[in-house]
Amino acid sequence: MKQFFGISQKGNLREAVRGLTNPQLIFLMSNADQFEAHVKELSEIYPMVPSIGCIGMSYDTKVVEKGVGIVAFHGVQAAANVLEQVSTMPVKYIQRLEKDLSQIDGNNNNTVCIDFCTGNDACVLTTLYSVLRRRNISLVGGTGDAGKVSVNGRIYEDAVVYALIKNTGGKVKVYKENIYRQLSDYHFVASKTDKKNYILGELNGKSAKRVYQDILHVSEQEILTQTFKNPFGKLSGDDTCIISIKDVNGGALTCFRQVNDSDVLTLLALGDYRRIVKETIDTIRRDFSSISAVFSVNCLFRYLLFTENHYMQDYLREMSVLGSHAGLVGYGEHYNNQFVNQSMSCVVFE
Repeated sequence: MKQFFGISQKGNLREAVRGLTNPQLIFLMSNADQFEAHVKELSEIYPMVPSIGCIGMSYDTKVVEKGVGIVAFHGVQAAANVLEQVSTMPVKYIQRLEKDLSQIDGNNNNTVCIDFCTGNDACVLTTLYSVLRRRNISLVGGTGDAGKVSVNGRIYEDAVVYALIKNTGGKVKVYKENIYRQLSDYHFVASKTDKKNYILGELNGKSAKRVYQDILHVSEQEILTQTFKNPFGKLSGDDTCIISIKDVNGGALTCFRQVNDSDVLTLLALGDYRRIVKETIDTIRRDFSSISAVFSVNCLFRYLLFTENHYMQDYLREMSVLGSHAGLVGYGEHYNNQFVNQSMSCVVFE
């Protein structure tokens, strides 16, 4: 298979798709002002090609912040569709995914699901993965901006769009990268949470804000930047799901992902991310003797952290040694049935 990446920093869609002929699947990553026009124009240029899209920055060896990025695939069998009403009842539309899976007829070795979501990610992933896991098919994806996504030329709100991709030329495998490590042996039991609004009220019976400030010796104004270095982590078996802080709400903290009463949390610290990125690349190279493409989703907070530390360009250059690498800067990352923050998830195609 082959992956195409085209850009226009000015938001000129025809410039971004220049040289793209006979694609079998297209991803559109646009800006808020031009998204609707780009969705319409893309469907006119490639009327019979399945596509999904969202609002967000894209990248290959450089970042497209305000223009438009196009990722397209050749040598695949693909289907694109949507589950609506994700805030209330995404399972109502699950037969669409079941039908698409039957038509693709893929397996865990050659097929992957990539999704773009408008929100309520945890519920969305539970719904999607309830079907995907029957065939042990992996998922990678993320949340776009402004509450809008597109599929096959139509725009949806309160929805998740997905693409099933069967690699007709080899295997696929997904990865997740966590650049944070546990800070000391802190363990907290969450309480007074508001699942709907992602609010974390107390930790071990004390104000969540106060606990965070006392440990890290930061002011209230510093909390929202300190989370780049010290997010929370939710323990899940041998894995840790990162939980970023979004805002301060009185004595509580509003997070970017759901926390439930009695969840066991820990505090994380930024690790040696340059070394961790190299380890991820080395792992992928050991797993694949030949790589056709890599599609990744990097968290907005990782982008901001890497940019602040003058590492973003180096990061993209390092990832490019794997081959054709492109992706989305998301507002939350999806990895199988996990909704995580401040992470990178990716799929590698042989």
